[in-house]
Amino acid sequence: MKDTKQQFEHVIAICRDLFAKKLHDYGPAWRILRPASVTDQLFIKANRIRSIEEKGVALVDEGIRSEFMAIVNYGIVGLIQLELGHAASADITVDEALALYDKQAKMSLELMLAKNHDYDEAWRGMRVSSYTDLILMKIYRTKQIESLSGQTLVSEGVDANYMDMINYAVFALIKIEFGD
Repeated sequence: MKDTKQQFEHVIAICRDLFAKKLHDYGPAWRILRPASVTDQLFIKANRIRSIEEKGVALVDEGIRSEFMAIVNYGIVGLIQLELGHAASADITVDEALALYDKQAKMSLELMLAKNHDYDEAWRGMRVSSYTDLILMKIYRTKQIESLSGQTLVSEGVDANYMDMINYAVFALIKIEFGD
């Protein structure tokens, strides 16, 4: 499991670096997004991955790796938005945004480690396309929870679904970066 933790941290560091560069370019403009809009952004990214997987070719010069990275970053943005609520403007500094990113990435890592212990690294035997399908399923679940205004009877909330999406995307990136 030590390799999994290191690989997770490696992939998150790559995603965080991209997030930091986008913060430099755009600032925390994403603070205006309501959670449902974050969910829709996640849908766009996951749907594009599935489209590329099924068609076997991408006409835009970005492959599935960058889309899985976007799922990690938008998933973390979603968790931040759930924690802080959306804002009318970019109301935090770049340093505050990065600190919040690190907090949510750490929580996702802790969840992954706990689940990975219980599931005994079963994710390593899965196909990348299965992560795509699981992320899409989590998105549809999240949309349903959002349509219920979060009032579920037995299910986890939006935050747990965002964390699962992050972790599935990290698993896909680990497979893409390190192979099987």
